Amino acid sequence: MNERITKSIKADSLRALKKLINIPSVNTSNGNERSFPPFGKGIDSALKETLNICDKLGMDTFYDPEGFYGYADYGDGEETLGILCHLDVVPEGDKEKWDSDPFTATERDGAVYGRGTQDDKGPTIAALYGLKALIDAEETFSRKVRFIFGTDEETLWRCMKMYKAHETMPDLGFVPDGTFPLTYAEKALLQVTLTGPGAAKMEVHCGESPNVVPDTAEYSDGQVDQLSGVFDQMDVPYTVEDNRIIVHGKSVHASQAQDGKNAIALLAKGLVGFQPHPAVSFIGEKIGVETNGFTLFGEVRDDISGELTLNVGKLEINDNYSEVVLDIRIPVTHDKQRIETALKEAVELYGLEYKEFDYLPSLHVPVESDLVQTLLDLYKDKTGDDSEPMTTGGATYARAMPNMVAFGAHFPGQESLAHQENEHITLDDFYTSMDIYSEAIFRLACVN
Repeated sequence: MNERITKSIKADSLRALKKLINIPSVNTSNGNERSFPPFGKGIDSALKETLNICDKLGMDTFYDPEGFYGYADYGDGEETLGILCHLDVVPEGDKEKWDSDPFTATERDGAVYGRGTQDDKGPTIAALYGLKALIDAEETFSRKVRFIFGTDEETLWRCMKMYKAHETMPDLGFVPDGTFPLTYAEKALLQVTLTGPGAAKMEVHCGESPNVVPDTAEYSDGQVDQLSGVFDQMDVPYTVEDNRIIVHGKSVHASQAQDGKNAIALLAKGLVGFQPHPAVSFIGEKIGVETNGFTLFGEVRDDISGELTLNVGKLEINDNYSEVVLDIRIPVTHDKQRIETALKEAVELYGLEYKEFDYLPSLHVPVESDLVQTLLDLYKDKTGDDSEPMTTGGATYARAMPNMVAFGAHFPGQESLAHQENEHITLDDFYTSMDIYSEAIFRLACVN
């Protein structure tokens, strides 16, 4: 590891990380971003604490008066290196599956546990203290370095929209919210809601976020015994509590839906023939346990980014209405309109109403670009790993601005626990990524 990453920097960065993890920065706005702070006090507290950390590092900070974003600058130069980070986190999920409080940073067995350690507070602090190492080493900066802190990455990216409306764009940069060596292409993200009628004798409330494969799906209507028999025949894991049946799956990030088990999809398949409902029938018949949307769209894939990924992130049925929320990751060379048209035609047959919730266009930075080649070279120099750059279905801030890529902090072969219970980062990975980010900032902002 580079001698720039001193014992003092390690100790200070670990304290900063723990302080940030202890802030439950989950969006509590319920869609009302016109309130202040726009996404809840937790996220606002995390933003202010991060800017406070930056102040202590010797950076010039700015807090958006409306609370959507903040940034911190160091150095001068006609060009700007941007490092885009986010401070909001997804909910903790099933708290009973955590071995420690998700919002109390807990150090054990050479790792720090807590929500946000991998996504994205750990990498954010690693990159910040990578810069601190350069400051302490009195390196000369030829480009200004700007850390941009978003607050709405896990939902609708309204923070980035506000930043882009009021601030200048960096000339190049990276996002510490992916996997090493780097990600040069990201699928387009389409999230939609499908609404329909309610059901007087049926109550379903499943899923917390569109971009998470739900690991539980709960149903109650007084016919638990009959439905239990259906799930027994399907060999679907479930538990019964009072008048409720709870189907169990496996939670992963929606971009990797093929690695999980969607509890909503399993529940819907069981309910289709047992107690049909438009929303349930659509999921059970047109999606089922598929994660590539083949029944709806046929084969959708390309050589750059692979196949389409589809996740049923939420299902709500009550007396008054029903709602399905889908998360779709579209390969970079495919047309959104074709997917949208096919989906609208399918849901219309079930009497459901289609509405776009969010859309992010795809990202593709050529592998031959100076930015990509510089980051690949330094990563190989630091690790000896000559792995090829990647594409992903994940949506990072890299696509929010030009000439950006996702660069770590997850290492190849390591378990990804973003959006899962017992999320943690090992101290070895934390400090190694800090060293890599320090070198990245050096080569991109300190070398003419």
